[in-house]
Amino acid sequence: MALRALGMNCTLKHAPAPSSTQKLLDQVLAAMAGHGVETDHVRVVDLDVRPGVTADEGDGDAWPALRRRLLDADILVLATPIWLGQPSSVAKRVLERMDAFLGEIDEQGRYPTFGHVAVAAVVGNEDGAHHVCAELYQALADVGFTLPAGGSPYWVGEAMGSTDYQDLARTPDKVAATTRSIASNAVHLARLLREHPYPAPLA
Repeated sequence: MALRALGMNCTLKHAPAPSSTQKLLDQVLAAMAGHGVETDHVRVVDLDVRPGVTADEGDGDAWPALRRRLLDADILVLATPIWLGQPSSVAKRVLERMDAFLGEIDEQGRYPTFGHVAVAAVVGNEDGAHHVCAELYQALADVGFTLPAGGSPYWVGEAMGSTDYQDLARTPDKVAATTRSIASNAVHLARLLREHPYPAPLA
């Protein structure tokens, strides 16, 4: 059975508006597809994901269905722009909704996310990519995801500049190389975890 990857685009722009975050996410997913991974993606802002920290906030909350897609995937690619040096509010809402995983430990002491791999991808026209990656990875690790070796793919343009990632005529070599590397490492790690799941903690 092929591995599956789900990309979550946490842009603030509703579809069909062009999105630099989507461009980088598409590149990461394409690199994973090159390793035989089935890929899918969603623009989270287009869904009615309610604020909260439970698995289901009721009243038409779109998170339960998105959560099922997340848990059906072996790899999560969480892609966000930088705003005011921070992950987008959409990305933060996704992380807040994942907080519910902390209360869902099974009888063997494992979260529902154990065995799932997570990757971050970041774009922006200001500094802060490493800070944003650190925020995402700390939260994703806390709720049970496993992180592959290597840096996250990111692109940061000129501060207060008008050129977005989607405007570039070609992908910078460093971004392309990092994308290939993280995709390869994430797929390798997901295959290992599928074959050798985390054991129950020692008593």
